Amino acid sequence: MTEGVEGLRSIPALLHRNATQFGSSPAYREKDYGIWQTWSWADTQSEIEALALGLLNMGVNEGDFIAIIGRNRPYLYWSMVAAQMVGAVPVPLYQDAVAEEMEYVLGHCGARFVIVADQEQVDKVIEVQEHLHQFEHMIYLDPRGLRKYDHTRLHQFSHVQDQGRAARDEWINELDRRRGKLGYDDICVMLYTSGTTGKPKGVVLSNRNIIETAKASCDFDHLQVNDEVLAYLPMAWVGDFIFSIGQAYWSGFCVNCPESADTMMTDLREIAPSYYFAPPRVFETQLTSIMIRMEDASPLKRRMFRYFMDHARRVGPDILDGKPVGALDRLKYALGEVLVYGPLKNALGFSKVRVGYTAGEAIGPEIFDFYRALGINLKQLYGQTEASVFITQQPDGEVRSDTVGVPSPGVEIRITESGEVFYRSPGVFVEYYKNAESTADTKDAEGWVATGDAGFIEEDTGHLRIIDRAKDVGQMATGALFAPKYVENKLKFYPNILEAVVFGAGREKCCAFINIDLAAVGNWAERNNIAYASYQELAGHPRVLEMVQSHVEEVNASVAQDEMLSGCQVHRFLILHKELDADDGELTRTRKVRRKIIGEKFADLVEALYDGSESVYTETEVTYEDGRKGKITATLEIRDAKVVPVTPKAMAAE
Repeated sequence: MTEGVEGLRSIPALLHRNATQFGSSPAYREKDYGIWQTWSWADTQSEIEALALGLLNMGVNEGDFIAIIGRNRPYLYWSMVAAQMVGAVPVPLYQDAVAEEMEYVLGHCGARFVIVADQEQVDKVIEVQEHLHQFEHMIYLDPRGLRKYDHTRLHQFSHVQDQGRAARDEWINELDRRRGKLGYDDICVMLYTSGTTGKPKGVVLSNRNIIETAKASCDFDHLQVNDEVLAYLPMAWVGDFIFSIGQAYWSGFCVNCPESADTMMTDLREIAPSYYFAPPRVFETQLTSIMIRMEDASPLKRRMFRYFMDHARRVGPDILDGKPVGALDRLKYALGEVLVYGPLKNALGFSKVRVGYTAGEAIGPEIFDFYRALGINLKQLYGQTEASVFITQQPDGEVRSDTVGVPSPGVEIRITESGEVFYRSPGVFVEYYKNAESTADTKDAEGWVATGDAGFIEEDTGHLRIIDRAKDVGQMATGALFAPKYVENKLKFYPNILEAVVFGAGREKCCAFINIDLAAVGNWAERNNIAYASYQELAGHPRVLEMVQSHVEEVNASVAQDEMLSGCQVHRFLILHKELDADDGELTRTRKVRRKIIGEKFADLVEALYDGSESVYTETEVTYEDGRKGKITATLEIRDAKVVPVTPKAMAAE
């Protein structure tokens, strides 16, 4: 089958339909110098077509790879669709990647053309261009700082569009030919994995993958042309592509781009999107901010906040799900909406959210329930780049914090004897580019894909529950099950803890590294008159260690109640002297912990946790924002945490 849904076989075909059917509706907004600029679907088609003609004029061939680097801007989304329109393949890169990381991706895909946002990205590409043998031309959006650069292979975005318009008569027939031959199984985009365990892999997704997934997910949540989304997550991430390209072009809703990361919260409040996605860390940060502000509020406001939030936690989720709630409780909740919930949602930018999602990591039940208590329809989904995002989703009325939902429309799921989750669907990727071996390891001949995650399906509800990464689920020396992410997520539920890394595979007991959240702990320190000059000084303060120890011991008490995982209680911990950082290779660009690398890099600290040391001296190389390397030294205190005596259940294989 080569036909698309309703005959629509590509993103450019969807663009043409949108410009024809609702051409005056807003397609993109961008805040620039404090003012929102708007482009309709008709405007968008005109802008994209001009760029596509300009690309033809520059010599872009069918099958070429065009790299796209920068923050979320309409122009860069247009670049992806213009690339598709001329038969090329867009390859978005993480804008915060360092030059060496970009060099690998640009070299691996063999990009002839690169479209970037500004001078910062131009400089990174120039730094590595001598190693990029296929690279020919770079197009930039923002001309600031680039006047004296060599423009032999450097071109301004607006000039490329102007040249495309001027050469329209020359190239329009060729553009129509290429646009018209785009097929359902042609490549739509290539997205690189975050590289948790090795080099990033290029995930090839077809028009079929994106359009079928977009249609099914839009139908699932009734997304329509009048919905609004805020595009602020990395353009190189599959989630942003499916929300801001796939679903936006299928449903015709408007994609709003904030002015900068610094203005994101203000822009979120101004747009008040009806459809919103954020990883758990964003929801956690927002809740931390709320709690910090409430600590500084008057006693009356604090009492009112706590009174109505206690009521909201009790009845809010039931009201949201349409379950029966008493008239008096409804009246009290309505009063809370006027006095607390409504103003709070407005301050967060969530006053109009009809569908909200979180994914990537597990979100704390307390955090999840807090937002749903406010009447925000926050749900969880489970997905992967290789699935074009959606594997499971939570239907309205079946939302829980401990599952990731039921299979998304068109998705099949099975659990192997080892507990690993497999799926297949119309969204399953075509291949890993230039990596047939990894493709065969991940996807079998029948289209089943190994997720690498361990989980199980609840018999009574059909909901999927994820335990941990399958490779991380191991066995302790005692025979007990070891699932580090399960414990790490419980630790990160505390606003004071930003990151946690738990060790214990093959050992008698679990130990942990902790990163504190500088904003939350810093605010607590100020209220308690604790002076500090740096992250390192605050992290080593005795009262901070006591506070984190209390969190660890509370988590141990919680973990002890789980018969299967009670052996994962944290016996000893230390607070790291630096924040784990993607620039130092400790996290991926999507902020996933690179457990093996951290274990090797801080081997001296891991050893100290297990040899009974009360403190440990360490030296660590770090990368500063300007790319310079430096070294920091510290003597870290190691704390013992109280554990609950239990007899943990051994591995099923035992």
